[in-house]
Amino acid sequence: MKENIHPEYMTARVSCSCGHTFETMATQAEVHTDICSVCHPFYTGKQRLVDTAGRVERFKKKYDKPSE
Repeated sequence: MKENIHPEYMTARVSCSCGHTFETMATQAEVHTDICSVCHPFYTGKQRLVDTAGRVERFKKKYDKPSE
């Protein structure tokens, strides 16, 4: 391996938008994320739909077929 080209590996504090925090190893001291294992639907079994700027309504409106 080459000398002096690898980043420093340290303990990092991870913060999720749901408020959950935990520590892991990374090349940055702090990591911010939108979804973690505490709030992700795959792990919780609950579907939480996050609608940003009306995207769901626009999608439904665009692809909704008119009844005949």
